[in-house]
Amino acid sequence: MKSEWIKFRTLRSTVWTLASTVVVMVGIAAAFSALLASQGAAQGAPASILVFSIAASMASLAVAVLGTLVITGEYSTGMIRSTLAAVPRRLPALWAKGLVLAVSIFLVSIVGVALSLAVMKLFLGAKGLAPDLGNRETLRILLGTALYLTAIASLAFAIGALLRHSAGALAAVLGLLLVIENLAQIPWKPLQLISPFLPGTAGSKILMTQAQISAISHGSMGAAILGPWQGFAVLLAWVAVLLRHRNA
Repeated sequence: MKSEWIKFRTLRSTVWTLASTVVVMVGIAAAFSALLASQGAAQGAPASILVFSIAASMASLAVAVLGTLVITGEYSTGMIRSTLAAVPRRLPALWAKGLVLAVSIFLVSIVGVALSLAVMKLFLGAKGLAPDLGNRETLRILLGTALYLTAIASLAFAIGALLRHSAGALAAVLGLLLVIENLAQIPWKPLQLISPFLPGTAGSKILMTQAQISAISHGSMGAAILGPWQGFAVLLAWVAVLLRHRNA
């Protein structure tokens, strides 16, 4: 764990990616808060919490890149040989990398959420439009933002561990999250039945209000409607299956 933490924090890609994650989250929160403030109470306070869904979707691209590079970078530089020489059993090294990544992403995401809330309070507090921290759904979305980003980084890490090649793994991760997920939105029933169980689509349910989920159900064409925690469990299942396949 100590070795993996040293490698993780001394990489330039780590610093830049984590910093960009926070900047993206806070920047989006500031932009949308200014927009909501200009529109006034017509939008209502619930609209402000939807900012975190947008911020998490954008920040997920940054953490996906980092999750991939954490593992594939060692294969591209050849450093993996030194790692496996020090730890001949591969599983301890793999789990240590994954744990360092997950904890780091979660903590940085919490910081991003906290700073975003502070910015939104600055813009929207006087108008009564800031997220209501006494609302359980609001708290679930705020915590879900950090959990979602952590799970997406772990998914990218698992794919990187399978492919062991930075360019190929990045193409696979971004293709899965951006291309395949969007193609699955085509109004064709077979695709509609598969779409709810794709990692990004399922995991993002934890970032949605119940009203949003209910609205989606009206055009579902008979597809499964996952709740917030059910969708997140599907995303975790993707991570677990990929890691298990890598370990096998």
